[in-house]
Amino acid sequence: MSFGGPFFVLAIIAMSMGAWIITTAIRAKHGYPLEGEWGGTVNKHNPELERQNQLLTQENDLLRGKIGRLEERLSVLERIATDAPARLTAEIENLR
Repeated sequence: MSFGGPFFVLAIIAMSMGAWIITTAIRAKHGYPLEGEWGGTVNKHNPELERQNQLLTQENDLLRGKIGRLEERLSVLERIATDAPARLTAEIENLR
């Protein structure tokens, strides 16, 4: 095989295009963003993943609210536990 001939150049071009096709197919199969026509990225549109993301965001907001309420309740319990017993007894008696 002669390295100076046009077949060698064509073989290198064919191998690089084949590798590019294989790489693109693997990236598409695994959900990675693909390069567009002018170098920009093209993301795969998947409504199921968008819905799942929306549900997880709602659940995250709900759990943050619960944590906030639990922190408030915990601070009240800490205050009750660390207050002087006489003061606590006086407050209970005032409520009766």
